[in-house]
Amino acid sequence: MALTAMDNQYGYVAVFAIVGIAFIIITLIAAWVLRPHHPSRAKNTPYECGIIPKGDAWGQFNIRFYIIALLFVLFDVEAAYLYPWAVRVKQLGAFALVEMLVFLAILAFGLGYAWRKGGLKWE
Repeated sequence: MALTAMDNQYGYVAVFAIVGIAFIIITLIAAWVLRPHHPSRAKNTPYECGIIPKGDAWGQFNIRFYIIALLFVLFDVEAAYLYPWAVRVKQLGAFALVEMLVFLAILAFGLGYAWRKGGLKWE
């Protein structure tokens, strides 16, 4: 059975995958073997901006922090979509303009909803 050009291409992919996985495994094993491991009470304490920690490290946070973070990610993704669209707006035509206006309307609706529900208040 003769190898075709397609089989040869898959062979390259397989070799790169095997070499990549082997490199990752060898690197992790070498790091585990070579690292110094001398824990002490001082090394195991959490460190935060030079302030001596008080209490347990597992504290609960208000859900508003997560909502603000999700809104930031949402509008960051919006900016990632708007920039390439704005660069090519003349070549895209009217359909792309309407499509982007629908996208912005959905985002504005979401922002208005979060604003109305008090999700943007930082208290």
